[in-house]
Amino acid sequence: MSFVSFTFWGFLLLLLLLYYLLPKRFQWKLLLIGSLIFYAFAGPKYLIYIVITILSTWGAGVLMQKHYDAQDAYLKANKTALSRDEKKAYKAAVAKKARLILTGCLLLNLGILAVIKYSNFFLENVSALFHADLGRTSFLLPLGISFFMFQSLGYAIDVYRRKYPAEKNLAKSALFTSFFPQVIQGPISRYDQLSQTLYAEHAFEIQNIKDGLWRITWGYFKKLVIADRLAPAVTALTKSAGEYPGVYVVATIIFYALQIYGDFTGGIDITIGVARLFGIEVTENFNRPFFSKNIADYWRRWHITMGSWFRDYLFYPVSLSKGVQKLSKWCKAHIGENFGKKLPLYISTIVVWLATGLWHGAAWHFIVWGMVNCVILLISQEMTQLYQKFHERFAFSNTKYWEWFMIVRTFFMMGMIRVLDVYQSGALTAKMLFSIFTTPNWGALFDRSFLSLGLSGADYLVVFFGTLVIWIVALIKGRKPVLSWLEERPAGLRYLLFGLLVVSILLFGAYGIGYDASQFIYNQF
Repeated sequence: MSFVSFTFWGFLLLLLLLYYLLPKRFQWKLLLIGSLIFYAFAGPKYLIYIVITILSTWGAGVLMQKHYDAQDAYLKANKTALSRDEKKAYKAAVAKKARLILTGCLLLNLGILAVIKYSNFFLENVSALFHADLGRTSFLLPLGISFFMFQSLGYAIDVYRRKYPAEKNLAKSALFTSFFPQVIQGPISRYDQLSQTLYAEHAFEIQNIKDGLWRITWGYFKKLVIADRLAPAVTALTKSAGEYPGVYVVATIIFYALQIYGDFTGGIDITIGVARLFGIEVTENFNRPFFSKNIADYWRRWHITMGSWFRDYLFYPVSLSKGVQKLSKWCKAHIGENFGKKLPLYISTIVVWLATGLWHGAAWHFIVWGMVNCVILLISQEMTQLYQKFHERFAFSNTKYWEWFMIVRTFFMMGMIRVLDVYQSGALTAKMLFSIFTTPNWGALFDRSFLSLGLSGADYLVVFFGTLVIWIVALIKGRKPVLSWLEERPAGLRYLLFGLLVVSILLFGAYGIGYDASQFIYNQF
């Protein structure tokens, strides 16, 4: 059930009506039923995967908590009878049991994900290596499996770390995993944050409805007016990439950056807005990423919850692991203090970006995408002192003009890496980027060639002015939350702006007979 469908709105309005008519103690239970129905629209057979994740993470959490509770009770009862070493040994034994439970949970869920998502990639590469035909599996990837699985595994890891107690209610745990606005494309929420409002009783508040509708409408504007309008041009430019070198590659960089931004952030806006209708707060996932001054800054602003997940559950555990620390110590003694000190950072960064690439898809171009990001980030890390000296030496590097230069530079740098998504080949991407300098073909900007990409002159004007609106809103957001800014405006102006937004979607949105707006780009992940 796509957010961009009448079916979804019928489902949402009915669920919202029941939510505020039912006694408040039944609200979260209704959300659970609604969430499972919503996911079942993707195909009832796919419910088995989310049910396995729900049961395994809930069961692992309950079992680990049982051991921790028993430990606390035992240590309290024998506070004076046990020596320090005995307490330490007892805690170690409990920690080992909890670690085995968590390991089993991780192996089960990540094993399912690996088989479903990566088995054909594995078979294809082994077949190519040994010149054999190992065939293909027939698994279909369930919508949002990476999102709901990572969210649930984060919960299990947090329980293991004793960040908070396990949720003993299976139904509540199921709702956390399956909450319908975010189940198919995120954000990847943390249990201690989402649970504060997810299970709470909510009275009907008109402010929540207004804020939610503003956010939803803004999401539709970005999705339908910008992303989906640009989609035909991006497809044309990349389907027959060899026919579109030079300036067309620059256009691909810009168009795809705007398309994926409008599509993904638009979908997250709808998610946050829908949750707000029910009085539920979902974490933000973007913070003006196209205002980033470098790639590290970009990844602190883009898909924030994915980045923080990999940081907390992969980067730090790898860098602090006994094996990496032991290797670091050896390198300090035999290679050099500086290299040994930085080695955990290098290893962890490589592992994280390899995992991030594979998270996006089972293909070599995604792995290349991840490794290119990794290399640039590590090089930037190594050049930190050089950057500082540069800023100290040259005064112009501390001006607004230089700041905007860095923003534009980062936009195109990330855009050049990102087109690996659509060219789907590292070699082809390199060839097309190189063509910007070898066969620039700038004349295509002036001979109406761009009108052959599936967009009319009117379409380009819509994209231009729509992007300008997004840029203005981003500037406002840099000063204060947009909804707060709107609340400070006269009511008449607010209603006028909302009306203009709705009319823009109705007049300029890409939809109609023969148009399929059923999928957001990140649904496939």
